[in-house]
Amino acid sequence: MVDIKDYMREKAALVDSRLERLLPSADKMPPSVHKAMRYSVFAGGKRLRPILSLTTGELLGKVDQNLLDIACALEMVHTYSLIHDDLPCMDDDDFRRGKPSLHKAYTEGIAVLAGDALHALAFEILAAKAPPILVVEVAQAIGSQGMIGGQVLDLESEGKEVTPQQVEYIHQHKTGFLIRTAVRAGAICREAGGEALGALTRYGERIGLAFQIIDDILDMEGSYKNLGKRTGADQARGKVTYPKVFGLEDSRELAEKLIQEAKGDLLSFGPDANILSQIAEFIVRRIE
Repeated sequence: MVDIKDYMREKAALVDSRLERLLPSADKMPPSVHKAMRYSVFAGGKRLRPILSLTTGELLGKVDQNLLDIACALEMVHTYSLIHDDLPCMDDDDFRRGKPSLHKAYTEGIAVLAGDALHALAFEILAAKAPPILVVEVAQAIGSQGMIGGQVLDLESEGKEVTPQQVEYIHQHKTGFLIRTAVRAGAICREAGGEALGALTRYGERIGLAFQIIDDILDMEGSYKNLGKRTGADQARGKVTYPKVFGLEDSRELAEKLIQEAKGDLLSFGPDANILSQIAEFIVRRIE
């Protein structure tokens, strides 16, 4: 058995090393935006999305430079979304991963532009390195019918009563779709199709939704020391969350159920899928 924490640290270091080379240097004109981009990218994330791409690629063959660059592009997309999510006009969070949010460390204007620049750089890399079908899929995953659409409904639902179907829609779109796409990226780059691609897609969908449910739980039960950001913010803003709609215990049970189903989606790959299975467990065990 691979120690999943060691594995993820090793892969995160690989991603960080490549990100260091892909991002513009801090002294490149205009330096303020490049420093800001680096500030957020290297703020200490776990690199879950690129690790999922790389691990899926390993399951189906091997990881090459193109897939590593694509994985890094997905992390840039994720980072851009966090920068914008923290802005006063969105969730208004002053801290991220134990450090001041980008708009607090720099300015709101630079934060917006740094996020935009990461988005643009990500698609520059994807256009150069990814199969065209994957470029389209990433764009759809983060567009108005994906991540942005989920964020819109998240904002518009604050303080309102919502149905279980609505909360699932918001969570799948604002978080789940990019995680699913990260898994599919590794599969598409290895030219997987048919049952293999279908099984990995279902795996990605389930862990993506479980990830956001666990985030909701941590916002209620976690601490600033462990999370690096304020807790209780969702409740204060009247956010739509799984614990709010289903209760804490049912939310825990649903997250666990999703993870077990995700592990079941990997059975056809045999023991080779052990690491993906452990990553699924890692997602839900963040509450322990």
